[in-house]
Amino acid sequence: MNHSASLPKAPLQHRWRNWLLAIITLAIIVWSFTGMPSLEIKPNAWVVTKSIAAGLAHPDFSYVWTGDGEDLTSTLLQTLGIAFLGTFISAIISLPFAFWAANTQHKFWLTTRSGKFVLTAIRTFPEIVLALMFIKAVGPGSFAGVLAVGFHSVGMLAKLFSEAIENMNNRAGEAVIAAGGNRLDVTVIASLPQLIPEFVSNTLYRFELAIRSASILGMVGAGGVGTPLIFAIQTRSWSRVGIILYGIIILVTLTDWLSGFLRKRLV
Repeated sequence: MNHSASLPKAPLQHRWRNWLLAIITLAIIVWSFTGMPSLEIKPNAWVVTKSIAAGLAHPDFSYVWTGDGEDLTSTLLQTLGIAFLGTFISAIISLPFAFWAANTQHKFWLTTRSGKFVLTAIRTFPEIVLALMFIKAVGPGSFAGVLAVGFHSVGMLAKLFSEAIENMNNRAGEAVIAAGGNRLDVTVIASLPQLIPEFVSNTLYRFELAIRSASILGMVGAGGVGTPLIFAIQTRSWSRVGIILYGIIILVTLTDWLSGFLRKRLV
């Protein structure tokens, strides 16, 4: 028995729609390439490429520690501090925003919508833009980096926290209310014990991302390892660029491993 003959064929209009979508997609891709400038390779491109490769292959190990506070170890610790403080501050500030945006905590839909809109607006600002704004307000340095990481992390963490609140089991809260408890009792006795492991896990995940962000913010003057990295690139000190990049890789790898280990233990 031929089973393929018994299978229903797709309606003709569906097949035409699929072909039309494919043609439109292909046309958009072709059109997007028409605005590209012609590929031009500079005469010294090969020389620069060899210099970069030689610098990465022979990193400047003398820069790892010099004792003047401007070496790789000091700037990596500064980057770690910026990410940690920014994430820690944002985790605390995110709690009221998370309960504000959670749709299971309010009967009036506009309250939840307004909270979600505020969090979306906060996430709209890239961390580089926030760093430039805070540099104008408080001056260049690590403090501007902490403010940039912290402000941006509020939008991300509060969104994750609010989703955890929405997915929370409310039976424990109903039992507290049935026993005569008020809303504060429900939050402290029933909600927080369920939410704290999820909150800590989300905070650790955000800390991983903050390490990467703090490494970049120094390029615009917000402290951290990005500052010596941009100086090394500008002066074409590729051996120093190499050791800085290797230091960032080691820092991010260790942070990811430790954060993943802790999150597996919590959740």
